[in-house]
Amino acid sequence: MKFFVSCAKGLEYLLVDEVRAISDLHATATVAGIHVEGELADAQSLVMWSRLASRVLWPLLEFDCPDEATLYAESMTLPWPEHLRETQTLAVDAHVSGEAIRHSQFAAQRVKDAVVDSFRAHGLPRPSVDVARPDLRLNLSLRKGRARLSVDLGGGALHRRGWRRTRTDAPLKENLAAAVLLRGGWPEQYAQGGDLFDPMCGSGTLLIEGALMAADVAPGLQRDDGGLPSRWTGFDATVWDELRIQAKQRADAGLAALRPAFFGSDIDVHAIRAAEANADAAGVAGALRFEVGNMTQLSLLSKERGLVVCNPPYDARLAADSSLYRALGDTLKRVAPGWRASLLCGDTQLAFDTGLRASRKYQIFNGVLECVLIVCDAVVVPSRAPAAGKESELSPGALMVANRLRKNLHKLKSWRAREQVTCFRAYDADLPEYAAAVDCYQEDAGPARIFLHVQEYAPPRDIPENDARRRRNELLAAVRRVFEVPADQVAVKVRVRGKGGSRYGRRGQRDEHVMVRENDARLRVNLFDYLDTGLFLDHRPLRRRMAREACGKRFLNLFCYTGVASVQAAVAGAASTTSVDLSGKYLEWCAANFAANDLGGNAHRLVQADAIRWLEAERGEYELVFCDPPTFSNSARAEDFDIQREHVRLLRAAVARLTKDGALYFSNNFRRFRLDESAIAEFAHCQDISTTTIAPDFERNPRIHRCWRLTRK
Repeated sequence: MKFFVSCAKGLEYLLVDEVRAISDLHATATVAGIHVEGELADAQSLVMWSRLASRVLWPLLEFDCPDEATLYAESMTLPWPEHLRETQTLAVDAHVSGEAIRHSQFAAQRVKDAVVDSFRAHGLPRPSVDVARPDLRLNLSLRKGRARLSVDLGGGALHRRGWRRTRTDAPLKENLAAAVLLRGGWPEQYAQGGDLFDPMCGSGTLLIEGALMAADVAPGLQRDDGGLPSRWTGFDATVWDELRIQAKQRADAGLAALRPAFFGSDIDVHAIRAAEANADAAGVAGALRFEVGNMTQLSLLSKERGLVVCNPPYDARLAADSSLYRALGDTLKRVAPGWRASLLCGDTQLAFDTGLRASRKYQIFNGVLECVLIVCDAVVVPSRAPAAGKESELSPGALMVANRLRKNLHKLKSWRAREQVTCFRAYDADLPEYAAAVDCYQEDAGPARIFLHVQEYAPPRDIPENDARRRRNELLAAVRRVFEVPADQVAVKVRVRGKGGSRYGRRGQRDEHVMVRENDARLRVNLFDYLDTGLFLDHRPLRRRMAREACGKRFLNLFCYTGVASVQAAVAGAASTTSVDLSGKYLEWCAANFAANDLGGNAHRLVQADAIRWLEAERGEYELVFCDPPTFSNSARAEDFDIQREHVRLLRAAVARLTKDGALYFSNNFRRFRLDESAIAEFAHCQDISTTTIAPDFERNPRIHRCWRLTRK
């Protein structure tokens, strides 16, 4: 029979070699798996011994499948009571592509219906469904109108070895860890007396997998709970018992002879505790040593040879830290100069950032993320052309972004000096492939550190994730190089379209506020915990204009957010300020901004209220009003707000609070907003002043906001 063994993309040819070594079978590689010719006993042997496989699938039925009716009808043709007893449980996993059936869950449901109806047709009770630990797990693959229905002989994902007791964030799957070890030649290294070292070991996956590999412990043996991996009636229990006995004998001998050759460190004490618990559960704790510490403080390794393995962190949404990869490479050159290295890196740029010369590179997919596995025959410093300087460390894409950043900074230099601007936009998707905004915030106290706020605009759905992640990392590499700031002074976020209020939601717990200065006022910003920072840079010219007009006047700030406009008006000599917002959190922030400028008292009032309702109930008058409402808001404490729907009502109520010679500045950033000029004309004179409120750092995006000046008729 030809059966299928699945694996992570990039491991296919390595899996072919492993299968041939286990059972000397004929195997051919395809995408994310291999086709194997052999008997059921051979397939069960792979369930026990394969370290790389994700699943071993034994086919029951294959057919053309143009629609869901055919899927159900063909699935009904199998004599299901011969494959499953009515007292047993069932689960169906489905993977579909093409136009015939688009939803995997629906396809799985139709196969389950066919199995259940088959039992009913035979007058038998229907079996139950158990998605976690079923007696029979079926696998449906539907590609290009061709369906294959198979038994999952392992009963689930084979990367789960059974020893993991404690998890850390994003642990490496065990079969990927095995690939890192095999590509690095770990079995040969161990046989020659070498050690295994992981300087960023996390929960210990690579070291534990390496120890089990060295001890010849079968992966299926640790998954064994005394029963069968699959209770499909066709599963050969006798063969499995023989495999278990042989594996147990080999494991006992291997564990008894296992050398203490495994060392790991990590900066996170919780990760080290997890690694120790997992090693104990795997039965190899006596051969492993873990320690808490920063890799940059490691000492020279005592042995002259061995294998360094590592899976440095990378993140699909935020991006990895190139400086961390550079520190890893520098550490390995210092502590393990003669060792081999096998490193699973986030992408090609990050692999390059290590500064290590790779003798081989492999593309491996960690789920949907395309990673790069580099193997270095010896950790040495590669020769570089000295004339290239530091710029040679940047990829061509990153170098292009760096050049554009420098061009922008040069263009803005004289304007920033003249206007004393220390918080500004340095880059705004100038290069379409690198779609992000980069804002610079200079600290107003102490060492005047530079903080960067990088907002990536979510890429279109048709851009592959690995391309988007590569561009993100190249942009970050360029940003850090140009501004020469450490990674902990760079906040990276993704800006997507969202419902009202989404921009204000809390996103972190760093609680680090930086004091900056704008228009003579000191202001607190938080770059890390929220999507926005507390200071909308595009409104800088408008805030300056209002501050100049505010002296001696009563100033009203509606939807005040963190009260920046109110504080600047007060610093400029406003007789009083009133700041209205529904959020208590942002009114507290507003109060902190007032305190930072030694302002307070009854002259500066903070009001927590729905702005429109408060306006319609208010009877006071103001010479100057600022109104910058959100596009949408759906707070639980107020009615839903839509600026397009509510703007006439809002502006009518706001203009009613103006003195005879007062002015209202109205702004919003809703791209599709249309001012109802005829309705506004009934109660106000209105002038579009948008172009006068766009500073040089926002000239590339003049539609960032629109602004009008209204006065009473």
